[in-house]
Amino acid sequence: MAPADLRPCLSTPRRTHQGAGMAVRSNEAENILKAVREIVPTLRANGVASEDQRWIVQENIDLLEKAGVFRIAVPKRFGGLDLSLKEQVEIITEISRGCGSTGWVAVAWISSAWMATLYPLQAQEEIFRGGSVRISGGFTPTAKMVPTEGGYLLTGAWRFNSGVRGAHWDLLAAELEHADGSVEEVYAMVPVDQLTIADDWHVSAAIATGSSTSSATDLFVPGHRVVTLENAVLGTSGGGAVTGSQGRDYSLISFVVAESVAVYIGMARAAHEELVATVKGKPLAYSNVTDQAQHPLTQIQVALAHSKIEAAEALAETYLGFLQERADAGEQPTWEEKAEVRGKAGAAILLTQEALEALHSVSGAGSLSRKAPFQRFYRDLQGLARHGLMAPNMGLEVYGRTLLGLDPDSLFL
Repeated sequence: MAPADLRPCLSTPRRTHQGAGMAVRSNEAENILKAVREIVPTLRANGVASEDQRWIVQENIDLLEKAGVFRIAVPKRFGGLDLSLKEQVEIITEISRGCGSTGWVAVAWISSAWMATLYPLQAQEEIFRGGSVRISGGFTPTAKMVPTEGGYLLTGAWRFNSGVRGAHWDLLAAELEHADGSVEEVYAMVPVDQLTIADDWHVSAAIATGSSTSSATDLFVPGHRVVTLENAVLGTSGGGAVTGSQGRDYSLISFVVAESVAVYIGMARAAHEELVATVKGKPLAYSNVTDQAQHPLTQIQVALAHSKIEAAEALAETYLGFLQERADAGEQPTWEEKAEVRGKAGAAILLTQEALEALHSVSGAGSLSRKAPFQRFYRDLQGLARHGLMAPNMGLEVYGRTLLGLDPDSLFL
């Protein structure tokens, strides 16, 4: 059961909102979105080369940097753009239309940059010094931390550390051992150049994310670069209050989940685009059909997939709306609202999976070629749907519990 003292007030009423889709996009967001849309073809074309080296090609990173993508979650006082959640999601979706692996790495860097605002001012000044920053994260506490003069010593390893090969900082979970024998989970912010990165990312999906294992031994971490899991999850670390940002104090897990769903929707959109472009004028082998687009089964599956993608987008709009309203009001979402984010995010991802299955059923053997972008989006989406936090059934379970009047039985909300 989730401890009662870690839950926000359950009686805070849901606000009535107009929907995130009606929000006015800022000029900064509009400019970045335009720049990203222009590079989508390049990101997509770089898919094979990125998979070959099991890490996104440098051109992708440089193009996103030039577009200003890695400033969108950085507070303005540090030279960032401090865009809203909805604006960040739109940009991540477009990146993922170009390349799923690039989108996944981008969401890791962007969401972790927002998480850095949970740290004390001294840490933020170090992390955001350049205005643009790339931060990866290893959020499973597979490490130990012990107190020492001025801070802590960190020892451990973190698997599946997406984007660590191109990150400036790494946000790492660990168990802090106190003198009285008690253990507390914490997040440490560490420069990537102080870590060892293994060449152990050999997979069949999200190949270009470079999600290698990072490790450290007796690495000194100053005290101001460590926050507890409890304070981070509940938004009580006090870090956000020092940035001068208004309406950006989101719930940690809800924020990460909301941004991550954008990757799945972007990939689903791209797969649909690729399938539609491929079937037009294509004859069906061993049949009298000279144009697959004229075949009823193709028409049905294309329409079904498109509708499922739109349904996923509509589900996402609901929680993007109330998360922003809570942040604008200076409030944390209720426990039930956090469970709702997990559940609707799970349903949205499930819809994108079903959409790609519908498209896959009429894609033909040509889509199996490594040069065909469709198969890459299909593999990446299905593979990333196995991510522990994003797996549809995990989110649906906690949401279902609250709908049945039960405790969500999870702190990851």
